Amino acid sequence: MKRCVPAVLALSIIGLGLLLTGMVENRYFYFATYVILQYIVLATAWNILGGYTGYVNFGTPAFFALGAYMATFLMLACHAPLPVLVLAGGLISGLLGLGLGYLTLRLKGVFFSIATLALTVVLQTVMINWEFVGGAKGLSIIRPATVLFFSSYVKFLFAVMLCLAVASVTIAWWIEHSWIGRGLAAIRDNEEAAECMAVPTLKLKILATTVSGALMGMAGAPFPLHVTLIEPTSAFNLDYAVNSLAMPMIGGTTTWLGPLVGAILLGTAQQTATVTISSALNLLIVGVVLVAFVILAPEGLVGLVRRLVQRERA
Repeated sequence: MKRCVPAVLALSIIGLGLLLTGMVENRYFYFATYVILQYIVLATAWNILGGYTGYVNFGTPAFFALGAYMATFLMLACHAPLPVLVLAGGLISGLLGLGLGYLTLRLKGVFFSIATLALTVVLQTVMINWEFVGGAKGLSIIRPATVLFFSSYVKFLFAVMLCLAVASVTIAWWIEHSWIGRGLAAIRDNEEAAECMAVPTLKLKILATTVSGALMGMAGAPFPLHVTLIEPTSAFNLDYAVNSLAMPMIGGTTTWLGPLVGAILLGTAQQTATVTISSALNLLIVGVVLVAFVILAPEGLVGLVRRLVQRERA
């Protein structure tokens, strides 16, 4: 019975989101909420490897941009619809995660992090020189004029990203409450001890990298249609690496709820600052908040609340 509750809750959230598209007409509302939902997917995906397993990944822009460029390629080559683009972006980025995991997850600590950062640089160089998808100068994307069941394509993009956000959180919840999550937690706590207890550490780490990469690629697939322009600087933006790491740390990295809380709070603060002050403050906001939480609440908001509740009960 408990296993059915997340599914019912997920479907309810999607239903409410779809109902909202028929009630709200403000275009910026959909733009801002799309970005927040996108960061929910990226933060949750990062946490599956970085939080559950303890391997810090700086390669979020690589997986995200690969999904975006795969979508662009399919749009130019065969005019594929958005659901196909999302699946293709997830598949190609998942395969990249599988390959990256197999080649680099024998590395530990900072060496793995450097390898993921190098992956971003290599992929960005490739895309800069791939003229079919715009190369260094970029490529303008024309959205479809209409889409079935939605009055505008912006609302459709919002609905798609809402489904991806709900799906990613549901996957993270399932992993955390399964034997996979227990194995990943054992790796995070003490990998050598986990190996001695016959935990298949390499297989679990490769699985985490594959799932994490696939979710990031799926989040990146709608990106060209969202901004109507694809070019290396925006697709490989440093913001994706910083935010996808900071949001789980602010919310709490040991639970599926942490990235969700961190993405909603930090994403909302960034979108508010963009409208009221300047978008240039986004990374400053992230840096200040992250430093504050590392000092005052290293276990994140969720961990802090749990500690306060346990203290109150005691």
